[in-house]
Amino acid sequence: MVASASTAGTIDVGGDLTVNRLGFGAMRITGSGIWGPPADRDRAKAVLRRAIELGVNFIDTADSYGPHVSEELIAEALHPYPDDLVIATKGGLERTGPGHWPANGRPDHLIEACEGSLRRLRLDEIPLYQFHRPDPRVPLEDSVGALVTLKDQGKIRHIGLSNVTEDQLRQAQRLTAIVSIQNRYNVDDRRSDSLVDLCEQEQLVFLPWAPIQDLDRNRAVQESARRHDATPRQIVLAWLLARSPSILPIPGTGSVSHVADNVAAAAIDLTPAEVAAISHG
Repeated sequence: MVASASTAGTIDVGGDLTVNRLGFGAMRITGSGIWGPPADRDRAKAVLRRAIELGVNFIDTADSYGPHVSEELIAEALHPYPDDLVIATKGGLERTGPGHWPANGRPDHLIEACEGSLRRLRLDEIPLYQFHRPDPRVPLEDSVGALVTLKDQGKIRHIGLSNVTEDQLRQAQRLTAIVSIQNRYNVDDRRSDSLVDLCEQEQLVFLPWAPIQDLDRNRAVQESARRHDATPRQIVLAWLLARSPSILPIPGTGSVSHVADNVAAAAIDLTPAEVAAISHG
């Protein structure tokens, strides 16, 4: 029996968008260095379609992935969209070349970026629009204020933040409701532990990026993989699901077979002792 993302249960985004708690990150369907088109455009679109077939109904992307390529592929592969599909995208980074991601939090840039995402995704309203990274040259209030304007105009439904501290979250919350945080988080990088807990307490969604890193160094991951006849990658995804009900994992891949492998992690039931062992490395 093929596993489904629905096995992971559901989570509410913003209180009114219910999705299965195992999503898809659409960064790696682009070219090398997250730059330009993929080597095989049809395969990239097949990956997206396979994710939907397996019950994924939350896709995370950004205008900077490609740039623009990931959003274009999502629309080409999936539009008209399933009624339950929630697409989250991000703005606030520029691309000057492969591997280069300079921040641009100017209000005019964010407004232009959002309107470009609307066109590429063929949406009238973006369900979740995330500020990709605070720009040290621009007051955070100005950047978030641009997103509030877009929300008031009906161009975005909910606002999220990425790569932020708790202080930056609190600054933004003084201006508007924030429904999600997307920070780097994995078994080897736990700097956002307190934000995961905060999201759980305040019913926000936590989207971990780079969730699968340095698996060879965590003995407990390896032991659980053998015990469950699973891959270390699957164990880490199961650990994220067990770590907090606020976490919505968004593993990405450019491989059709890897999509199914990732979704299968939803069926792995780690014991509390295994979760604790993995958490402590």
